[in-house]
Amino acid sequence: MCQTHVLRVTAAKAPFEKASIERRALRPDDVAIDIKFSGICHSDIHSAHGDWAGGIFPMVPGHEITGIVTAVGERVKTFAVGDRVGVGCYVDSCGACEYCLRGEEQHCAKGFVATYNSLDYDGNPTYGGYSQHIVVTERFVVRIPDRLALDAASPLLCAGITTYAPLKRWKAGPGKRIAILGMGGLGHVAIQFAHAMGAEVTVLSRAKDKASEALRFGADHYYSTVDPETFNDLAGRFDLILNTVSANIDVDLYLSLLRVDGTLVNVGAPAEPSQYNVFSLIMSRRSIAGSLVGGLPETQEMLDFAAAHDIVPQIEVIRAEQVDEAYDRILRSDVRYRFVIDISSL
Repeated sequence: MCQTHVLRVTAAKAPFEKASIERRALRPDDVAIDIKFSGICHSDIHSAHGDWAGGIFPMVPGHEITGIVTAVGERVKTFAVGDRVGVGCYVDSCGACEYCLRGEEQHCAKGFVATYNSLDYDGNPTYGGYSQHIVVTERFVVRIPDRLALDAASPLLCAGITTYAPLKRWKAGPGKRIAILGMGGLGHVAIQFAHAMGAEVTVLSRAKDKASEALRFGADHYYSTVDPETFNDLAGRFDLILNTVSANIDVDLYLSLLRVDGTLVNVGAPAEPSQYNVFSLIMSRRSIAGSLVGGLPETQEMLDFAAAHDIVPQIEVIRAEQVDEAYDRILRSDVRYRFVIDISSL
């Protein structure tokens, strides 16, 4: 066992406080990591604020973790002390079901163990990356390419794989018209991936002041969703809409922008249920889908792709004592585009 300092909340919507927890002793297949940076995901806010049922308190959020390996178990083959590594949204799965065996641990039939706000298979709660150290099974650690800075790479462990996986699955590429709905922490990364894959990329956003930034990230077009003419101009245009926003949308309105056989894929997770008219699907054979991050092989693939194509989240690095303020700013959409905690300040 080892003691580590953390930032935690003791109840829903409570302010963050510094505390200490014990990390488990190194097992033969474990990797111990000195955490350097931890990104702030909107999921952290939903969890810490109790927006989703089942919060486990005290809670240490954080599933966008980058750092340096400090020790490895005797059976570890992939990593060595000094390696630059990352940990994403989950830290264990059964390893034996059909989904785990094909590298889709996020769909583990037993249920994956989330990096925080979860119970490990032994019944102990998991604590995330707002922490100085973490111990993780080797299989759930990924390598950070040398071309990616550790601070900017941390949001890729969630925002990156959350957007890369559906773009790849729904075959974003040359000849495909892709719309990215929302240009926040997820959306600005999705634009870069879709552009690098060769698709024609359109950004749909409520904001009227982000057009130049969208083009800089690789978008071909930018439309404001508060302009009613947008939906007339773009009717029946897109093969795929990737919905990255965490608020409810008028689903029928956005389905009208899809071509025949087009798909609206949701990766943002609003707290309230969504509604739609089934005729919005039937009349043009459209589909609604969802996507949950990716497996470990795909996460490593995403990181390597990002490094090869210079895909870098735009971040604002903050100190540990600024996390409450950062949460408030995210809820006001006052960030360009992801906060990353410098764990050395903890």
